[in-house]
Amino acid sequence: MKNKRTGASRPERGNDRDNGCGKDRGNERSGRRPQRRSSAGPRGSDRYERRDRLQRAQPEADNEQQSDQALQPETEFIYGKHAALSFINDGAADKVNKIFLQKGLHGELADQAREFASQHRLVLQEVPKTRLDELTDQGNHQGILITVAPYDYVPVSTILAQAAAKDEAPLLIILDNLNDPHNLGSILRTADAIGAHGVIIPKRRSVGVTAVVAKTATGALEHVPVARVTNLVATIKELKDQGIWVFGTAMAGEDYRQWNSRGPMALVIGNEGKGISPLVAKTVDGLVTIPMIGHVQSLNASVATSVLLYHVFDQRHPLVTKD
Repeated sequence: MKNKRTGASRPERGNDRDNGCGKDRGNERSGRRPQRRSSAGPRGSDRYERRDRLQRAQPEADNEQQSDQALQPETEFIYGKHAALSFINDGAADKVNKIFLQKGLHGELADQAREFASQHRLVLQEVPKTRLDELTDQGNHQGILITVAPYDYVPVSTILAQAAAKDEAPLLIILDNLNDPHNLGSILRTADAIGAHGVIIPKRRSVGVTAVVAKTATGALEHVPVARVTNLVATIKELKDQGIWVFGTAMAGEDYRQWNSRGPMALVIGNEGKGISPLVAKTVDGLVTIPMIGHVQSLNASVATSVLLYHVFDQRHPLVTKD
């Protein structure tokens, strides 16, 4: 069958899948865009995974215990110098429940945290390092932890509306059952760097937005909205009905260097071990792959995403050379 947009042949679809950067064989299908109709609109829903460390961590004194009991059990944590400073500089004071600062901490981080708390009349409590170690499960907190309200996921329609408000073709990243919070955080950083409009994740069998994600994203979470949907396949179909081209990743896909990624589009990245699911592979418009000639025939999900997204960036923002 001929591709009506490019005239290229399209092989039959298969059921195997991968991330376009792994060892499993993929769904053989051209990455070029077939012709289709458009009509309906996508839907998304639901924001931070609930945590209970404030209940599990034992306070150092009675006054700390009383203060902690006033916090919501759904509280989420942001910790580490870069993540905390990025959050403070964004001025999202309405999301803050409390700021924990290590006793005796001085310098830019401590000064900005105290100024931020004073300016917005927020509770700031100075605690021993051991206390922060407990609250972050021995994480690299660097002397600060900010407790914030649970993350508010946005509808997919909100992401599309924001793209329209900028008069830009939508660029979305769909994560099919990604499990590693570090991968999600890294993908959010790249998404912000190349100007993506949002990320879509499923409600089940997938990592959500957590403290680890926020720390890894180092502030990108404040600029890249995340939608969480019940059914990825249904969401992909609705995006296609709105004229958005959806591409997945698989070893047998089209070489990404030949991939036409201009215009409104979404890129699907699969699970770290299994790749994109069979139903998703059957639903996308095409598949792309990252060729490799070395001994290791796989890439980390966030690395593969970065490679593909910068190809998109290059096509959307071509380098202008002077004569």
